[in-house]
Amino acid sequence: MLLTDTHTHLYYETDEEKLDQLMQRCFDNQIERLFLPNVDVASIAKIDALVKKYPNNCFAMAGLHPCDVKENYEEVLDEICERMVDRDIYAIGEIGIDLHWDKSTLPFQQAAFREQIKWAKDMELPIVIHCREAFDEIFEILEEEKGKDLRGILHCFTGNLEQANKAIELGFYLGIGGVVTYKNSGLDEVLKQVPLAKLVLETDSPYLAPVPYRGKPNESSYLVHVAEKLAEIYETSVEEIAAVTTANSISIFKI
Repeated sequence: MLLTDTHTHLYYETDEEKLDQLMQRCFDNQIERLFLPNVDVASIAKIDALVKKYPNNCFAMAGLHPCDVKENYEEVLDEICERMVDRDIYAIGEIGIDLHWDKSTLPFQQAAFREQIKWAKDMELPIVIHCREAFDEIFEILEEEKGKDLRGILHCFTGNLEQANKAIELGFYLGIGGVVTYKNSGLDEVLKQVPLAKLVLETDSPYLAPVPYRGKPNESSYLVHVAEKLAEIYETSVEEIAAVTTANSISIFKI
Protein backbone atom coordinates (compact mmCIF):
# COMPACT_ATOMS: atom_id res chain seq x y z
CA MET A 1 0.00 0.00 0.00
CA LEU A 2 1.24 3.47 -0.89
CA LEU A 3 -0.49 6.60 0.43
CA THR A 4 0.14 10.15 -0.80
CA ASP A 5 -0.34 13.31 1.25
CA THR A 6 -0.89 15.93 -1.44
CA HIS A 7 -0.83 18.87 0.99
CA THR A 8 1.25 19.06 4.17
CA HIS A 9 3.16 21.81 5.94
CA LEU A 10 5.34 19.29 7.75
CA TYR A 11 8.28 21.64 7.28
CA TYR A 12 6.81 23.96 9.95
CA GLU A 13 8.47 21.65 12.49
CA THR A 14 11.90 23.16 13.14
CA ASP A 15 13.23 20.55 15.58
CA GLU A 16 15.24 18.11 13.43
CA GLU A 17 14.68 15.15 15.74
CA LYS A 18 10.92 15.74 15.89
CA LEU A 19 10.81 16.18 12.12
CA ASP A 20 12.56 12.85 11.60
CA GLN A 21 10.03 11.25 13.96
CA LEU A 22 7.16 12.79 11.99
CA MET A 23 8.60 11.33 8.79
CA GLN A 24 9.19 7.91 10.36
CA ARG A 25 5.57 7.75 11.52
CA CYS A 26 4.57 8.48 7.91
CA PHE A 27 6.69 5.58 6.67
CA ASP A 28 5.24 3.32 9.39
CA ASN A 29 1.78 4.04 7.92
CA GLN A 30 2.84 3.59 4.26
CA ILE A 31 2.69 7.34 3.58
CA GLU A 32 5.73 7.79 1.39
CA ARG A 33 4.82 10.71 -0.88
CA LEU A 34 4.38 14.19 0.58
CA PHE A 35 3.76 17.38 -1.38
CA LEU A 36 4.79 20.61 0.33
CA PRO A 37 2.83 23.82 -0.44
CA ASN A 38 4.71 27.10 -0.35
CA VAL A 39 3.04 29.94 1.57
CA ASP A 40 5.55 32.82 1.49
CA VAL A 41 9.21 33.64 0.85
CA ALA A 42 10.31 32.48 4.30
CA SER A 43 8.91 28.98 3.81
CA ILE A 44 10.99 28.29 0.69
CA ALA A 45 14.18 27.43 2.60
CA LYS A 46 12.26 25.17 5.00
CA ILE A 47 10.68 23.29 2.10
CA ASP A 48 14.01 22.94 0.31
CA ALA A 49 15.70 21.59 3.45
CA LEU A 50 13.05 18.87 3.86
CA VAL A 51 13.20 17.97 0.16
CA LYS A 52 17.00 17.73 0.37
CA LYS A 53 16.80 15.39 3.36
CA TYR A 54 14.03 13.20 1.89
CA PRO A 55 14.38 13.60 -1.91
CA ASN A 56 12.43 10.44 -2.72
CA ASN A 57 9.50 11.34 -0.49
CA CYS A 58 9.06 15.13 -0.37
CA PHE A 59 8.16 17.31 -3.34
CA ALA A 60 8.06 21.11 -3.47
CA MET A 61 5.43 23.57 -4.64
CA ALA A 62 5.94 27.30 -5.13
CA GLY A 63 3.41 30.03 -4.54
CA LEU A 64 2.05 32.80 -2.33
CA HIS A 65 -0.76 31.91 0.08
CA PRO A 66 -3.72 34.30 -0.28
CA CYS A 67 -3.56 35.24 3.41
CA ASP A 68 -0.03 36.51 2.76
CA VAL A 69 -1.07 38.68 -0.20
CA LYS A 70 -0.62 42.32 0.80
CA GLU A 71 -0.15 45.59 -1.11
CA ASN A 72 3.44 44.61 -1.92
CA TYR A 73 2.38 41.28 -3.41
CA GLU A 74 4.08 42.01 -6.74
CA GLU A 75 7.50 42.26 -5.10
CA VAL A 76 6.89 39.05 -3.16
CA LEU A 77 5.75 37.21 -6.29
CA ASP A 78 8.86 38.39 -8.12
CA GLU A 79 11.07 36.93 -5.40
CA ILE A 80 9.19 33.62 -5.28
CA CYS A 81 9.41 33.40 -9.06
CA GLU A 82 13.14 34.11 -9.05
CA ARG A 83 13.68 31.47 -6.37
CA MET A 84 12.05 28.80 -8.58
CA VAL A 85 15.12 28.76 -10.83
CA ASP A 86 17.16 25.57 -10.38
CA ARG A 87 14.52 24.02 -8.08
CA ASP A 88 12.30 21.05 -8.87
CA ILE A 89 8.77 22.40 -8.56
CA TYR A 90 5.77 20.12 -9.04
CA ALA A 91 2.89 22.59 -8.61
CA ILE A 92 2.11 26.26 -8.12
CA GLY A 93 0.54 26.45 -4.70
CA GLU A 94 -0.94 27.10 -2.48
CA ILE A 95 -2.67 29.96 -4.20
CA GLY A 96 -6.21 31.30 -4.36
CA ILE A 97 -8.57 33.53 -2.38
CA ASP A 98 -9.36 33.66 1.34
CA LEU A 99 -12.09 36.04 2.49
CA HIS A 100 -12.37 34.71 6.05
CA TRP A 101 -9.86 37.06 7.66
CA ASP A 102 -9.60 40.13 5.43
CA LYS A 103 -11.96 41.00 2.59
CA SER A 104 -10.20 44.31 1.93
CA THR A 105 -7.32 42.56 0.13
CA LEU A 106 -9.62 40.87 -2.41
CA PRO A 107 -8.36 42.90 -5.42
CA PHE A 108 -4.76 42.04 -4.54
CA GLN A 109 -5.67 38.38 -4.00
CA GLN A 110 -7.44 38.21 -7.36
CA ALA A 111 -4.47 39.74 -9.17
CA ALA A 112 -1.97 37.47 -7.41
CA PHE A 113 -4.11 34.42 -8.20
CA ARG A 114 -4.26 35.32 -11.90
CA GLU A 115 -0.51 35.95 -12.05
CA GLN A 116 0.31 32.60 -10.48
CA ILE A 117 -2.10 30.79 -12.78
CA LYS A 118 -0.07 32.31 -15.62
CA TRP A 119 3.11 30.84 -14.09
CA ALA A 120 1.50 27.43 -13.96
CA LYS A 121 0.40 27.59 -17.58
CA ASP A 122 3.81 28.81 -18.73
CA MET A 123 5.55 26.02 -16.79
CA GLU A 124 2.91 23.38 -17.61
CA LEU A 125 2.30 22.76 -13.91
CA PRO A 126 -0.87 22.11 -11.91
CA ILE A 127 -2.14 24.63 -9.39
CA VAL A 128 -3.18 23.87 -5.81
CA ILE A 129 -6.00 26.17 -4.76
CA HIS A 130 -6.76 27.54 -1.30
CA CYS A 131 -10.41 28.61 -1.18
CA ARG A 132 -12.02 29.88 2.00
CA GLU A 133 -15.41 31.59 1.87
CA ALA A 134 -14.60 32.42 -1.74
CA PHE A 135 -16.05 29.78 -4.07
CA ASP A 136 -17.77 32.35 -6.29
CA GLU A 137 -14.62 34.47 -6.58
CA ILE A 138 -12.44 31.42 -7.28
CA PHE A 139 -14.80 29.99 -9.89
CA GLU A 140 -15.10 33.36 -11.65
CA ILE A 141 -11.35 33.39 -12.30
CA LEU A 142 -11.16 29.68 -13.15
CA GLU A 143 -13.92 30.17 -15.73
CA GLU A 144 -11.89 32.98 -17.32
CA GLU A 145 -8.73 30.87 -17.34
CA LYS A 146 -10.16 27.43 -18.11
CA GLY A 147 -8.60 25.22 -20.74
CA LYS A 148 -6.48 22.10 -21.18
CA ASP A 149 -3.53 23.98 -19.70
CA LEU A 150 -5.36 24.65 -16.40
CA ARG A 151 -5.56 21.77 -13.93
CA GLY A 152 -4.83 20.88 -10.34
CA ILE A 153 -6.39 20.39 -6.91
CA LEU A 154 -9.03 22.30 -4.98
CA HIS A 155 -7.30 21.83 -1.64
CA CYS A 156 -9.22 21.12 1.58
CA PHE A 157 -12.52 20.78 -0.25
CA THR A 158 -15.49 21.19 2.10
CA GLY A 159 -18.11 22.48 -0.32
CA ASN A 160 -21.47 21.16 -1.54
CA LEU A 161 -22.21 18.83 -4.46
CA GLU A 162 -22.78 21.69 -6.91
CA GLN A 163 -19.38 23.17 -6.03
CA ALA A 164 -17.73 19.75 -6.27
CA ASN A 165 -19.17 19.15 -9.73
CA LYS A 166 -18.16 22.65 -10.85
CA ALA A 167 -14.55 22.09 -9.76
CA ILE A 168 -14.42 18.72 -11.51
CA GLU A 169 -15.98 20.20 -14.65
CA LEU A 170 -13.19 22.80 -14.68
CA GLY A 171 -10.57 20.04 -14.60
CA PHE A 172 -9.77 19.86 -10.90
CA TYR A 173 -9.47 17.10 -8.35
CA LEU A 174 -10.82 17.55 -4.82
CA GLY A 175 -8.34 17.43 -1.94
CA ILE A 176 -9.97 15.56 0.95
CA GLY A 177 -8.59 15.83 4.48
CA GLY A 178 -9.55 15.53 8.12
CA VAL A 179 -12.84 17.43 7.79
CA VAL A 180 -14.41 14.36 6.17
CA THR A 181 -14.08 12.56 9.52
CA TYR A 182 -16.00 15.26 11.42
CA LYS A 183 -19.45 14.11 12.45
CA ASN A 184 -21.45 17.11 11.21
CA SER A 185 -19.35 18.23 8.24
CA GLY A 186 -21.77 16.75 5.69
CA LEU A 187 -18.81 16.10 3.41
CA ASP A 188 -19.31 12.34 3.56
CA GLU A 189 -22.78 12.72 2.02
CA VAL A 190 -21.40 14.94 -0.76
CA LEU A 191 -18.63 12.46 -1.59
CA LYS A 192 -21.11 9.60 -1.97
CA GLN A 193 -22.10 11.37 -5.20
CA VAL A 194 -18.55 12.16 -6.36
CA PRO A 195 -16.33 9.61 -8.16
CA LEU A 196 -13.31 8.39 -6.19
CA ALA A 197 -11.39 8.90 -9.43
CA LYS A 198 -11.65 12.67 -8.82
CA LEU A 199 -10.20 12.71 -5.30
CA VAL A 200 -6.79 12.98 -3.69
CA LEU A 201 -5.91 12.71 -0.01
CA GLU A 202 -4.31 15.40 2.14
CA THR A 203 -3.76 16.37 5.76
CA ASP A 204 -2.96 20.11 5.64
CA SER A 205 -0.86 19.36 8.71
CA PRO A 206 -0.47 20.82 11.27
CA TYR A 207 -4.08 21.96 10.78
CA LEU A 208 -7.43 20.13 10.66
CA ALA A 209 -6.47 16.87 12.36
CA PRO A 210 -8.88 14.02 11.68
CA VAL A 211 -10.86 12.15 14.32
CA PRO A 212 -9.59 10.78 16.73
CA TYR A 213 -7.04 13.61 16.92
CA ARG A 214 -9.42 16.50 16.21
CA GLY A 215 -8.35 19.65 18.05
CA LYS A 216 -4.74 18.52 18.31
CA PRO A 217 -1.83 19.30 15.99
CA ASN A 218 -2.18 17.34 12.76
CA GLU A 219 0.60 15.36 11.10
CA SER A 220 0.93 13.52 7.81
CA SER A 221 0.90 10.08 9.45
CA TYR A 222 -2.74 10.73 10.35
CA LEU A 223 -3.62 10.52 6.65
CA VAL A 224 -4.48 6.88 7.24
CA HIS A 225 -7.58 8.00 9.18
CA VAL A 226 -8.78 9.99 6.16
CA ALA A 227 -8.21 6.95 3.96
CA GLU A 228 -10.14 4.76 6.38
CA LYS A 229 -13.10 7.17 6.31
CA LEU A 230 -13.11 7.19 2.50
CA ALA A 231 -13.00 3.38 2.49
CA GLU A 232 -16.15 3.49 4.61
CA ILE A 233 -17.86 6.03 2.34
CA TYR A 234 -16.98 4.20 -0.89
CA GLU A 235 -17.51 0.74 0.60
CA THR A 236 -14.10 -0.49 -0.42
CA SER A 237 -10.72 -1.26 1.15
CA VAL A 238 -8.14 1.21 2.42
CA GLU A 239 -5.76 -0.38 -0.08
CA GLU A 240 -8.08 0.55 -2.94
CA ILE A 241 -8.43 4.11 -1.64
CA ALA A 242 -4.63 4.35 -1.47
CA ALA A 243 -4.16 2.93 -4.97
CA VAL A 244 -6.70 5.20 -6.68
CA THR A 245 -5.80 8.43 -4.89
CA THR A 246 -2.05 7.87 -5.29
CA ALA A 247 -2.58 7.18 -9.01
CA ASN A 248 -4.56 10.42 -9.18
CA SER A 249 -1.71 12.31 -7.51
CA ILE A 250 0.77 10.88 -10.02
CA SER A 251 -1.49 12.04 -12.85
CA ILE A 252 -1.62 15.54 -11.38
CA PHE A 253 1.98 16.09 -10.33
CA LYS A 254 3.61 13.90 -13.01
CA ILE A 255 5.79 12.15 -10.42
